[in-house]
Amino acid sequence: MRLNLTAALIAGVIFLGCIVSPPGLMDDVDAVQAQIARNMLDSGDWVTARLNGVAYLEKAPLTYWMMAASFAVFGVHDWAARLPFALGVVLLCWVTAQFGKWAFGADGGFYSGLCSSTAVGLWLFTRILIPDAVLTLTIAFGLWAFLRALEADEPRPRAWALAFWASMGVGLLLKGLIALLFPVAGAGLYLFFTGQLFLARTWRRAMFVPGLALMLLIAAPWHVLATLRNPPHLDFTMHSEAGSYRGFFWFYFLNEHVLRFLNLRYPRDYNTVPRVWFWLFHLLWFFPWSVYFPAIARLDFRSADRASRVRLLALCWAGFLMVFFSFSTTQEYYSLPCYPAMALLLGSALAKGGKVIEVGTRLMAGISALAAAAVAAILARVQGIPTPGDISAALTHHPDLYTLSLGHMGDLTIESFAYLRAPLALAGAAFLSGAVGGLAMKGRRALLAFAFMMTLFFHAARLALVGFDPYLGSRALAEALVRAPEGTLIVDDQYYTFSSVFFYANRTALLLNGRQMNLEYGSNAPGAPPVFLEDKDLPALWKSEARYYLTAEGPNVPRLERLLGKEWLHVVAASGGKFLFVNR
Repeated sequence: MRLNLTAALIAGVIFLGCIVSPPGLMDDVDAVQAQIARNMLDSGDWVTARLNGVAYLEKAPLTYWMMAASFAVFGVHDWAARLPFALGVVLLCWVTAQFGKWAFGADGGFYSGLCSSTAVGLWLFTRILIPDAVLTLTIAFGLWAFLRALEADEPRPRAWALAFWASMGVGLLLKGLIALLFPVAGAGLYLFFTGQLFLARTWRRAMFVPGLALMLLIAAPWHVLATLRNPPHLDFTMHSEAGSYRGFFWFYFLNEHVLRFLNLRYPRDYNTVPRVWFWLFHLLWFFPWSVYFPAIARLDFRSADRASRVRLLALCWAGFLMVFFSFSTTQEYYSLPCYPAMALLLGSALAKGGKVIEVGTRLMAGISALAAAAVAAILARVQGIPTPGDISAALTHHPDLYTLSLGHMGDLTIESFAYLRAPLALAGAAFLSGAVGGLAMKGRRALLAFAFMMTLFFHAARLALVGFDPYLGSRALAEALVRAPEGTLIVDDQYYTFSSVFFYANRTALLLNGRQMNLEYGSNAPGAPPVFLEDKDLPALWKSEARYYLTAEGPNVPRLERLLGKEWLHVVAASGGKFLFVNR
């Protein structure tokens, strides 16, 4: 238990330590999720999510409920929005460690938790407020409960069986039908390969009927209420196009699940990672532990002992998910629900030890030394480069990449690293500690050195995000708007472009050319608010007696100058290449 608490403590230092602000919430999904939660708390409508008064029907509600509960307790703050997710990730790392301990012993559990808490992917994909990590917790716990329910010597099999079904019910409220598909598919493949799928004992232990009833008791009420409150009720049209509105049921189940999987969803507000890169990126997502992947091939998956059965389940779990997304639209973080499976396999391999592990440790020490040298070279290269304004002045722009999770990485230039000297130095120190620890230590001490390296690196990365704050978010514009005299806000482009303005200023706005992407469908619903403008509508409003504010990205300013006249655009604030104008 002490070792597993150590793994959870490391996760707490990393994930709870990184909820502080700055950095603020980013524009796009990050601030969108937080504002929906605030809207639910303020309106008392816990069924239908809304943005700027427009129905937002594409996501399950538990993400919003968790944040709204945190706001109710701590107040509306960005760190309060992040808190439930950080706690969920710490719990995920602890559950993974406990699962590993149950399967492989104390060392195997500790290493499973360590790999989970300090791998790059889990940290990277929890920088935005998406439910995937908490969904991963429900899947990991559910599959552990599934195995325990089947154990012949388990004293409480019924409780574990019901826990399996309850975890899927919670998952359905987090991320929709994949919360049911992934654990059922992983468990089904495991039962097939072990010859238990068609045994009557298996179905008795799984408590199919009462378990299914429990799952529906948890998940069905919201789905039914959302369908009833957002008619038409049952539409099974198998195509998607602009201008249509077919209610919640069609949009949530058909458009968001079936048509998205088939890459036929409209609007297409997402991109997809090439399959080869989707697989190869996992060498990065599991850094530094991916150097030990070859050791997984030496593990026993065929024996009847508990450790082998858990390894087989982990293989079925990860394998199904990876193959599934290889035939679907794919974002970098979509494989996150299989991270605990990979952590369990790595933990088992590390506990076993051997020559492959020793070679991997030396290899990681070498990689860490090279990374430290690369950081030193970058710091030397940017020495003396001036840093006027904020980091946006040194970045390039590739908007065609921004529908990918790592799209903004393409904006980096050598000059931009001059704005990141402090976090670079801390990252260099982190890599140097890993290199020294990996070369000077052996066994668990070397692995702890790598864990320390990653803990330090993640906090360096958080400091780097502070430098990126003006570019990735618009908090400075929101604060200027709050200080300014009352007026109506107009946002140029879609809601997501300036979503952090809505959160930090807590305002609604008129959306100029914003009837697109995520709000387009809800804008066609009966009773949708008239908040959408086109360029032709703007001059009359802007040149009226009323006070209006307008947020715009730098590349769009020339268009606005041609539309309104440069003399009509008075700058209130500028930050990160974005502007807040007032008409008088």
